[in-house]
Amino acid sequence: MKMNAIRSRRRLHPWPVRIMHWTNAVAMVVLIGSGWGIYDDSVIIHGVYFPKAIRLGSWAAESLLWHFAAMWLLVANGGAYLVYGVATGRLRERLLPIHPSDIVQTVRDTLRLKLAHEDLTTYNAVQKILYIVAILAGISQVVSGLAIWKPVQFSGLVALLGGFQGARLVHFAGMAVLAGFLAIHVVLALLVPRTLWAMLTGGPVHQPALPAVAREAAR
Repeated sequence: MKMNAIRSRRRLHPWPVRIMHWTNAVAMVVLIGSGWGIYDDSVIIHGVYFPKAIRLGSWAAESLLWHFAAMWLLVANGGAYLVYGVATGRLRERLLPIHPSDIVQTVRDTLRLKLAHEDLTTYNAVQKILYIVAILAGISQVVSGLAIWKPVQFSGLVALLGGFQGARLVHFAGMAVLAGFLAIHVVLALLVPRTLWAMLTGGPVHQPALPAVAREAAR
Protein backbone atom coordinates (compact mmCIF):
# COMPACT_ATOMS: atom_id res chain seq x y z
CA MET A 1 0.00 0.00 0.00
CA LYS A 2 2.82 2.40 0.87
CA MET A 3 4.62 1.62 -2.39
CA ASN A 4 1.43 2.36 -4.35
CA ALA A 5 1.04 5.67 -2.51
CA ILE A 6 4.63 6.63 -3.32
CA ARG A 7 4.17 5.74 -7.00
CA SER A 8 0.95 7.75 -7.22
CA ARG A 9 2.73 10.87 -5.99
CA ARG A 10 3.99 12.96 -8.86
CA ARG A 11 4.91 16.47 -9.90
CA LEU A 12 2.04 18.85 -10.50
CA HIS A 13 3.27 19.26 -14.10
CA PRO A 14 5.13 16.11 -15.29
CA TRP A 15 7.78 16.65 -17.96
CA PRO A 16 5.52 15.59 -20.88
CA VAL A 17 2.99 18.23 -19.83
CA ARG A 18 5.66 20.93 -19.62
CA ILE A 19 7.06 20.10 -23.06
CA MET A 20 3.61 20.03 -24.65
CA HIS A 21 2.55 23.23 -22.84
CA TRP A 22 5.48 25.30 -24.13
CA THR A 23 5.25 23.75 -27.60
CA ASN A 24 1.57 24.70 -27.74
CA ALA A 25 2.41 28.21 -26.58
CA VAL A 26 4.99 28.73 -29.34
CA ALA A 27 2.70 27.24 -32.00
CA MET A 28 -0.24 29.40 -30.94
CA VAL A 29 1.83 32.61 -31.01
CA VAL A 30 3.11 31.78 -34.51
CA LEU A 31 -0.38 30.84 -35.71
CA ILE A 32 -1.95 34.03 -34.38
CA GLY A 33 0.79 36.31 -35.72
CA SER A 34 0.81 34.67 -39.17
CA GLY A 35 -2.99 34.54 -39.17
CA TRP A 36 -3.09 38.30 -38.79
CA GLY A 37 -0.88 38.61 -41.87
CA ILE A 38 -3.22 36.36 -43.87
CA TYR A 39 -6.27 38.22 -42.60
CA ASP A 40 -4.94 41.63 -43.64
CA ASP A 41 -4.58 40.38 -47.21
CA SER A 42 -8.35 39.77 -47.36
CA VAL A 43 -10.15 41.32 -44.41
CA ILE A 44 -13.38 39.89 -43.03
CA ILE A 45 -14.54 42.83 -40.93
CA HIS A 46 -14.30 46.14 -42.80
CA GLY A 47 -11.97 48.59 -41.08
CA VAL A 48 -10.30 45.96 -38.88
CA TYR A 49 -6.60 45.55 -39.70
CA PHE A 50 -3.57 44.39 -37.74
CA PRO A 51 -0.39 46.52 -37.62
CA LYS A 52 2.57 45.18 -39.56
CA ALA A 53 4.68 45.22 -36.38
CA ILE A 54 2.65 42.40 -34.79
CA ARG A 55 2.17 40.31 -37.94
CA LEU A 56 4.37 37.35 -38.82
CA GLY A 57 5.34 37.43 -42.47
CA SER A 58 6.02 40.42 -44.70
CA TRP A 59 3.23 39.41 -47.11
CA ALA A 60 0.37 36.89 -47.35
CA ALA A 61 2.35 34.05 -48.98
CA GLU A 62 5.07 34.23 -46.33
CA SER A 63 2.46 34.38 -43.57
CA LEU A 64 0.83 31.27 -45.05
CA LEU A 65 4.12 29.36 -44.86
CA TRP A 66 4.46 30.21 -41.17
CA HIS A 67 0.80 29.38 -40.60
CA PHE A 68 0.97 25.92 -42.15
CA ALA A 69 4.20 25.05 -40.33
CA ALA A 70 2.74 26.00 -36.95
CA MET A 71 -0.60 24.40 -37.83
CA TRP A 72 0.85 20.91 -38.15
CA LEU A 73 2.89 21.38 -35.00
CA LEU A 74 -0.17 22.46 -33.01
CA VAL A 75 -2.38 19.67 -34.37
CA ALA A 76 0.20 16.99 -33.53
CA ASN A 77 1.15 18.44 -30.17
CA GLY A 78 -2.42 19.39 -29.21
CA GLY A 79 -3.63 15.91 -30.12
CA ALA A 80 -0.88 14.37 -28.00
CA TYR A 81 -1.87 16.64 -25.11
CA LEU A 82 -5.52 15.57 -25.28
CA VAL A 83 -4.63 11.87 -25.54
CA TYR A 84 -2.21 12.19 -22.61
CA GLY A 85 -4.76 14.13 -20.56
CA VAL A 86 -7.52 11.59 -21.12
CA ALA A 87 -5.29 8.52 -20.71
CA THR A 88 -3.77 9.71 -17.43
CA GLY A 89 -7.00 11.25 -16.11
CA ARG A 90 -5.29 14.63 -15.87
CA LEU A 91 -7.99 16.53 -17.77
CA ARG A 92 -10.76 15.15 -15.59
CA GLU A 93 -8.76 15.70 -12.43
CA ARG A 94 -7.79 19.29 -13.27
CA LEU A 95 -10.91 20.57 -15.03
CA LEU A 96 -13.84 18.80 -13.36
CA PRO A 97 -16.17 19.28 -11.59
CA ILE A 98 -17.29 22.91 -11.98
CA HIS A 99 -19.87 24.19 -9.50
CA PRO A 100 -21.83 27.44 -10.14
CA SER A 101 -21.21 28.59 -6.56
CA ASP A 102 -17.46 28.23 -7.10
CA ILE A 103 -17.68 30.41 -10.22
CA VAL A 104 -19.47 33.17 -8.28
CA GLN A 105 -16.94 33.02 -5.45
CA THR A 106 -13.97 33.05 -7.82
CA VAL A 107 -15.33 36.09 -9.68
CA ARG A 108 -15.84 37.89 -6.37
CA ASP A 109 -12.28 37.09 -5.26
CA THR A 110 -10.91 38.26 -8.62
CA LEU A 111 -12.77 41.57 -8.42
CA ARG A 112 -11.29 42.05 -4.95
CA LEU A 113 -7.82 41.25 -6.39
CA LYS A 114 -7.51 38.15 -4.20
CA LEU A 115 -5.28 36.25 -6.61
CA ALA A 116 -2.87 34.57 -4.21
CA HIS A 117 -3.77 31.09 -5.52
CA GLU A 118 -2.12 29.39 -2.56
CA ASP A 119 -2.89 25.84 -3.72
CA LEU A 120 -1.25 25.36 -7.12
CA THR A 121 -2.59 21.80 -7.37
CA THR A 122 -6.19 23.02 -7.75
CA TYR A 123 -7.70 25.22 -10.45
CA ASN A 124 -10.48 27.58 -9.46
CA ALA A 125 -13.78 27.49 -11.35
CA VAL A 126 -12.92 30.34 -13.72
CA GLN A 127 -9.56 28.76 -14.61
CA LYS A 128 -11.33 25.48 -15.41
CA ILE A 129 -13.80 27.25 -17.69
CA LEU A 130 -11.02 29.17 -19.45
CA TYR A 131 -9.09 25.97 -20.18
CA ILE A 132 -12.18 24.16 -21.43
CA VAL A 133 -13.10 27.13 -23.67
CA ALA A 134 -9.51 27.23 -25.01
CA ILE A 135 -9.61 23.49 -25.83
CA LEU A 136 -12.97 23.85 -27.61
CA ALA A 137 -11.72 26.93 -29.48
CA GLY A 138 -8.63 24.98 -30.56
CA ILE A 139 -10.82 22.18 -31.93
CA SER A 140 -13.00 24.71 -33.78
CA GLN A 141 -9.85 26.20 -35.31
CA VAL A 142 -8.84 22.84 -36.70
CA VAL A 143 -12.32 22.21 -38.14
CA SER A 144 -12.75 25.69 -39.65
CA GLY A 145 -9.13 25.72 -40.79
CA LEU A 146 -9.69 22.51 -42.79
CA ALA A 147 -12.75 24.08 -44.41
CA ILE A 148 -10.74 27.16 -45.44
CA TRP A 149 -7.71 25.20 -46.58
CA LYS A 150 -9.58 22.62 -48.70
CA PRO A 151 -13.02 24.12 -49.43
CA VAL A 152 -13.67 21.75 -52.36
CA GLN A 153 -12.62 18.55 -50.60
CA PHE A 154 -14.49 19.57 -47.44
CA SER A 155 -17.46 21.18 -49.17
CA GLY A 156 -19.91 19.61 -46.73
CA LEU A 157 -18.02 21.11 -43.82
CA VAL A 158 -17.91 24.49 -45.56
CA ALA A 159 -21.68 24.37 -46.04
CA LEU A 160 -22.15 23.44 -42.38
CA LEU A 161 -20.16 26.53 -41.36
CA GLY A 162 -22.27 28.83 -43.53
CA GLY A 163 -20.08 28.95 -46.61
CA PHE A 164 -16.45 29.94 -47.15
CA GLN A 165 -16.83 33.36 -45.55
CA GLY A 166 -18.73 31.79 -42.67
CA ALA A 167 -15.82 29.38 -42.11
CA ARG A 168 -13.42 32.35 -42.17
CA LEU A 169 -15.57 34.16 -39.62
CA VAL A 170 -15.61 31.11 -37.32
CA HIS A 171 -11.84 30.85 -37.70
CA PHE A 172 -11.43 34.54 -36.89
CA ALA A 173 -13.68 34.23 -33.82
CA GLY A 174 -11.70 31.22 -32.61
CA MET A 175 -8.48 33.19 -33.05
CA ALA A 176 -9.93 36.03 -30.96
CA VAL A 177 -10.89 33.58 -28.20
CA LEU A 178 -7.41 31.99 -28.14
CA ALA A 179 -5.66 35.38 -28.26
CA GLY A 180 -7.80 36.52 -25.33
CA PHE A 181 -7.03 33.29 -23.47
CA LEU A 182 -3.28 33.80 -24.00
CA ALA A 183 -3.49 37.40 -22.80
CA ILE A 184 -5.38 36.42 -19.62
CA HIS A 185 -3.05 33.47 -19.09
CA VAL A 186 0.06 35.67 -19.29
CA VAL A 187 -1.42 38.34 -17.00
CA LEU A 188 -2.37 35.77 -14.36
CA ALA A 189 1.08 34.16 -14.60
CA LEU A 190 2.69 37.56 -13.99
CA LEU A 191 0.36 38.29 -11.08
CA VAL A 192 1.05 34.87 -9.55
CA PRO A 193 4.65 34.06 -10.61
CA ARG A 194 4.65 30.74 -8.73
CA THR A 195 2.37 29.29 -11.42
CA LEU A 196 4.90 30.19 -14.13
CA TRP A 197 7.78 28.76 -12.12
CA ALA A 198 5.79 25.55 -11.54
CA MET A 199 5.35 25.10 -15.30
CA LEU A 200 9.11 25.48 -15.74
CA THR A 201 10.24 23.20 -12.91
CA GLY A 202 7.32 20.80 -12.53
CA GLY A 203 5.89 22.37 -9.41
CA PRO A 204 5.19 20.69 -6.07
CA VAL A 205 4.86 16.94 -5.64
CA HIS A 206 1.32 15.94 -4.82
CA GLN A 207 -0.94 12.92 -4.65
CA PRO A 208 -4.05 13.25 -6.83
CA ALA A 209 -7.36 12.82 -5.07
CA LEU A 210 -8.84 9.35 -5.51
CA PRO A 211 -12.40 8.81 -6.71
CA ALA A 212 -14.90 7.83 -4.00
CA VAL A 213 -14.94 4.16 -5.08
CA ALA A 214 -11.14 3.95 -4.96
CA ARG A 215 -11.03 5.61 -1.53
CA GLU A 216 -13.45 3.02 -0.18
CA ALA A 217 -11.42 0.16 -1.65
CA ALA A 218 -8.21 1.54 -0.15
CA ARG A 219 -9.60 1.44 3.39
